[in-house]
Amino acid sequence: MPSNAGTTRLVIVESPAKAKTISGYLGPGYVVEASFGHVRDLPRNAADVPAKYKGEAWARLGVDVDNGFHALYVVSSDRRQQISKLTKLAREVDEILLATDEDREGEAIAWHLVETLKPKVPVKRMVFHEITKPAIQAAVANPREIDRDLVDAQEARRILDRLYGYEVSPVLWKKVMPKLSAGRVQSVATRTVVERERQRMAFRTAEYWDILATLAVEQAGEGPRTFNATLVALNGDRIAAGKDFEPTTGRVRPGAGVVHLDESGAHGLAARLAGRPFTVTRVEEKPYRRRPYAPFITSTLQQESARKLRFSSQQTMRTAQRLYENGYITYMRTDSVNLSETAIAAARRQIVELYGERSVPPEPRRYTGKVKNAQEAHEAIRPAGDTFRTPGELRNELSVEEYKLYELIWRRTIASQMTDAVGFSVSVRIRAVTSAGEEADFGATGKTITDPGFLRAYVESSDDENAEAEDAERRLPTLVKDQPLTGEQLVAQGHHTQPPARYTEASLVKALEELGIGRPSTYASIMQTIQDRGYVVKRGQAMIPSFLAFAVVGLMERHYPRLIDYGFTASMENELDEIAGGDHAAVDFLTAFYFGTTNGAGDQDIARSGGLKKLVTENLSDIDARSVNSIPLFTDEQGRVVVVRVGRYGPYLQRELPGEAATPADGEEGGGQGDRAPIPDGLAPDELTPEKVHELFLGGGGERKLGEDPATGEPILLKSGRFGPYVASGERKSSLLRSQSPDALTLEEALRLLSLPRLVGVDPEGNEVFANNGRYGPYVKRGEEFRSLDSEEKMFTVTLDEALALLAAPKTRQRRAPAPPLRELGADPLTEKPLVIKDGRFGPYVTDGETNASLRRGQTPEALSLEQASEMLAEKRAKGPAPRKRAAKKATPAKRSTPAKKAAATKTTATGKATKKTAAATKVAKKTATAKTTTAKQAKPKRASSTTE
Repeated sequence: MPSNAGTTRLVIVESPAKAKTISGYLGPGYVVEASFGHVRDLPRNAADVPAKYKGEAWARLGVDVDNGFHALYVVSSDRRQQISKLTKLAREVDEILLATDEDREGEAIAWHLVETLKPKVPVKRMVFHEITKPAIQAAVANPREIDRDLVDAQEARRILDRLYGYEVSPVLWKKVMPKLSAGRVQSVATRTVVERERQRMAFRTAEYWDILATLAVEQAGEGPRTFNATLVALNGDRIAAGKDFEPTTGRVRPGAGVVHLDESGAHGLAARLAGRPFTVTRVEEKPYRRRPYAPFITSTLQQESARKLRFSSQQTMRTAQRLYENGYITYMRTDSVNLSETAIAAARRQIVELYGERSVPPEPRRYTGKVKNAQEAHEAIRPAGDTFRTPGELRNELSVEEYKLYELIWRRTIASQMTDAVGFSVSVRIRAVTSAGEEADFGATGKTITDPGFLRAYVESSDDENAEAEDAERRLPTLVKDQPLTGEQLVAQGHHTQPPARYTEASLVKALEELGIGRPSTYASIMQTIQDRGYVVKRGQAMIPSFLAFAVVGLMERHYPRLIDYGFTASMENELDEIAGGDHAAVDFLTAFYFGTTNGAGDQDIARSGGLKKLVTENLSDIDARSVNSIPLFTDEQGRVVVVRVGRYGPYLQRELPGEAATPADGEEGGGQGDRAPIPDGLAPDELTPEKVHELFLGGGGERKLGEDPATGEPILLKSGRFGPYVASGERKSSLLRSQSPDALTLEEALRLLSLPRLVGVDPEGNEVFANNGRYGPYVKRGEEFRSLDSEEKMFTVTLDEALALLAAPKTRQRRAPAPPLRELGADPLTEKPLVIKDGRFGPYVTDGETNASLRRGQTPEALSLEQASEMLAEKRAKGPAPRKRAAKKATPAKRSTPAKKAAATKTTATGKATKKTAAATKVAKKTATAKTTTAKQAKPKRASSTTE
């Protein structure tokens, strides 16, 4: 696209990739250059402050709070060379076009460029939501001025975050630990994760039972001959389910009016129902209709990407950024679900081509967002251009990550303009009378999809691992009222209530969005910041708060509750939106927050407290460091209060009688005279059960000296780790056997354990034979040959002749018929492999067939949740094979990729779930050569360059 004759224009964008793409759409007379993101920011430290401001009292903040909150901006050291280049180019052109992103951050970057370059030529702002030739040409032809309201809103946000962080963080340094940080949004996000862990710690499981009946019709017509129904009522009273129990006591809620069956009661009732006739008492059929999901916005893209692709928020946004900059999708930071008329037309055309005219509704679909103050003039995230390219067309142009994310966006966009999924649902009630005259009511539901509509293209995932997929069908026989049925099988089944699931990045983003906290441009950086600060760690997909997070959140809740209040944080977002809309003055907003003078604006509660400055200064002396760094757990049987102390060298347990004299531990402020025990790395707060705490103390001090090794003179210690008790002496370690108790362990038993692996002898060829204990139980080994021993005692008594006889026998003779699993948990959310709990030589363990993880002390097969099992296996896989089995490491990636290969072989849709109703989608997908979405190995996210909150 040529510029005016003889006119040269400088177009400035943020990134080189974006510059390269745009330059291809502009003709001669245009110079496209990148700013490499933000060019100026508040000083990061004293070294960044210019010499002339060094003596100013406000230079530490970088904001002159007494003079209209004037901000001191400095050019980043890594941007100075590029700024020099841009300054030189600005002198050589006739006009400058600032083509930064179309949000507040982009508007602020454009303003900072003007302030830094100080150009002598006209400057215009060009905006676009996709990097395509028509969009770029339209942006060049229709420039505008810099929107100062958007700039003011971004500047107010940046100053607000600086004030919050620089005033509150020093309180944490003094009362909790040096080098901690607080943030307007990161502190609230951390509080959200901590509150969920508190709920899990307070949770008490409950057991309840029901009966699963397999019923059969006498003459099968349409549908299956048999189906399952569950006991729902007895003598008119509803059977207790999980929702009927209090989470903190495990007891039935008062006034629930339900029948709570225990194991014996369920088995007895099943016995009394055996051989009794069943009769259909009610059949209700209702139409089923499901509307398509709205196109992606930033938060929903991050959520679905996490569920389907296992991408972190940072990984999703980095990949989306590349897709946007290279012209494949529209702008990826948006809270609008709108689609342009061009996009709607493109989607409808492609639906007709791929799925037929019946899949397009008569009128285009238009969506209304639920996000407050959404910028509806923007578009949702969709494929770029006025003709969408299918994923198959881009297979050779995109990386694996880019391809998967593009397919997700493409499918969601297409599905949003398709017809509803329709069908019908059936609810059936069946009654049987027991031999004792009790009336037992059973219920069953079915769903049949007659026209999958948009489900051909896309099915949304759920955070609930037990939720049924939208495209799943449950077919029942054709049933009518008073129809007799035969009970073929009656099985009493037990259930345990489960604690609330931990947040994942996806569900935490969703929670923050529902609270009105954060904005599209900040979600990914929030997720990363709370992990970088050590407040949250990830185990698999689950986000687990550290004990440090408990201390920080506890301090904020007790002494600065307004600063960590959900409503207050959301109200600040709303006020920033009002500034962006020109309805509010940034200075008034900042004055109210910092000094407490409202002028009719700002938060009244903060104003009454005198503002942030007064709040953090006057309350400092009221904060008791020992109390803040103490996290109460419970009172033990001896009346001792057990707490977690957050110390400078890590968290530890302490127990003491109320009123016991307190003396500080080494290097700690405050302390206590009671017993102390270290907390092993990786132990989650909710895993500190009374049983685990007892094990960690081991009689006092966190470890117990059993004696000294007569051979080496080294002390032999009994310790406890995350996976249970063990003995250690020097570099030697050995776990206790299944039959051994840490409280009763003797020095002789410990020495015996430390003798493993035991050299049994040397065979005639000179090969050493060892006896040892492993993850699958006791065994003998020669080179790479292994044979199991039938008892733990055999490790210490097996002779060379016995060992050689075992090794000479074929392996098949050593195998036993596999015992049935103790419990089936369902499909692993990470790998989709079935998880079961089995009984091993060292107790119950969970396995997916390839990786095993022993249940920890305090965990029972009945109470273990699918989420906990998935976390345990994810951590075991992350650790990799034991060091002595180096060859196994090379095999690990191949094993872990097996689910992906299987998923590809089944030719599933993007949801990874193949059903009869999605078979049509598979054929269409073959026409477009689209790849099927499979579980991706999550890449380690890099630090974000955007401003964190």
